[in-house]
Amino acid sequence: MASSDSSGVINSSRMSGLAYLRRHLKHLLPLTAALALCVSQGACQPGRRSDRITVASAGRITSLDPAQASTFGALQLLSALGDTLYKRTAQGELKPALAAALPEISDDGRTVTIPLRKDVLFHDGTRFDAEAMAFSLRRFLEIGTLNYVVGDRITAVETPDTYQLRLRLSRPSSSLENLLTATNLTPVSPKAYEDHQDRFLNDRFIGTGPYRLTSFRAVQQRLEPFKRYWGPLPSNAGLDLIYLSNSTALFGAMRSGEVDVLLSDSIDEDQRLALNRMASEGRLREGQGPALVIGYITLLSNTPPLQNPVLRQALALSLDRDLINERVSRGLRPPLLSLVPPGLPGGNIEPWPRHDAARARNLFIQAGYCNGRVLHLPFTYRSNVPADRLMALTWQAQIKRDLADCLSLKLDGVESTTVYRQLGEGAFQAVMLDWRGAYPDPEAYLAPLLSCRESEGSVCKRGEAAISGSFWTAPGLEQTLLQSDRSRGDDRLRDLESVERMAAAGAAYIPVWLVTPRAWSSTALATPEFDGNGQLLLARLQGVR
Repeated sequence: MASSDSSGVINSSRMSGLAYLRRHLKHLLPLTAALALCVSQGACQPGRRSDRITVASAGRITSLDPAQASTFGALQLLSALGDTLYKRTAQGELKPALAAALPEISDDGRTVTIPLRKDVLFHDGTRFDAEAMAFSLRRFLEIGTLNYVVGDRITAVETPDTYQLRLRLSRPSSSLENLLTATNLTPVSPKAYEDHQDRFLNDRFIGTGPYRLTSFRAVQQRLEPFKRYWGPLPSNAGLDLIYLSNSTALFGAMRSGEVDVLLSDSIDEDQRLALNRMASEGRLREGQGPALVIGYITLLSNTPPLQNPVLRQALALSLDRDLINERVSRGLRPPLLSLVPPGLPGGNIEPWPRHDAARARNLFIQAGYCNGRVLHLPFTYRSNVPADRLMALTWQAQIKRDLADCLSLKLDGVESTTVYRQLGEGAFQAVMLDWRGAYPDPEAYLAPLLSCRESEGSVCKRGEAAISGSFWTAPGLEQTLLQSDRSRGDDRLRDLESVERMAAAGAAYIPVWLVTPRAWSSTALATPEFDGNGQLLLARLQGVR
């Protein structure tokens, strides 16, 4: 799950942001001596004296292997160290990267032929060709922990020519072109990974990207431009990436100028608003990417009491998204009534109901609650994701205001890694999560939540719906989901709408909000830019002359 949380990072919650930085800076920031520490968080940003750029965000990197990487931070880093066959621009246009042209698709949709560039080298000097790409794809299909990204679509990877790749598909797939932009399919050097064909290589990475990795630790990486890169060289002299778990530390570092760029993941909402104000006042620059992260609630549908769909529908109606948006993010997280972000095909429909306390009450009564009987529902939020806690508190207070005689939420904060580990075990009656598709396509949102390979009635026994913690499916849903990935144009839009309307009726998921990625930089740098997959274009970070 590509998430924006800060799971497993150094615990610095008892230290102020600047104190933490002073204590650990010598380990985290290999800055030049010219970039001295400011004496307070309110100090003016120092002028830049180095072309190297320091980028800060939350979390830590535990694996650099594309076959295993799943967090936003790891995928962001891999996007700078490697390339994919195709890329999406910020305007949504598909462009060849390692591929030399757009893919050629056979009439039956089951064969995809991709011509490759002939001028690409891996960081170890190995030539990139069809065999290298095939090695990486086969390796991912064999050991990838996120193989749901590909599913059963690719049945064979062939190399008919030195610079020609051929994919055999089990079925036509309208999302395949977007799939080929997924960072998890970034090729690795066959020479460097010869001894890791069937196991992960977590602390090194040898790819084809604009940067090469020269130093790696979980909370710090050093990147140098790859001088033999096939495309435009980076606009900076190199990057130092650092990761902190404390929002105050991140905010203080950006405000004081101790870091050059800050990514918005896991920043407290008040501090996010403060950074926005600083940008509007001209004291920082702010860049925004496409809104591809959804926040949603998963309801456990295979055991009482939430196996009753009427109760799940009542909960969906009880949620006041407009209030949550205002109280939690001051308008920065717009309400979401779909599992597909609005910027993607099919994302403009809104099949989930809006807040309606009266209708919710009627359904609670129909299910046997209210009038002296209250549903006491445990609601889990990720304790290390600031917005989750605020959302939970706001919903709890709103329920007390609107439906206190029918529903009561018992809040439970659990660290995110524990949540992810126990999700497929059915450990949570209701839990707040977020999701960022591995590539910008409705399939990357619907299949990981709804796909089911083995079911019994409305209960998913085996498949992504079970792994995601809802255990919900419906007769005909899997077939409609598969059909939505075979069809194109208006037919696909109709299929996608059918899938979402079935999911909304089942109410095992409740969409909450949409998140836009942001990055702030000092005024000495140009405004940060994002690509169409929502990743910061690190190679374009540069000083303003």
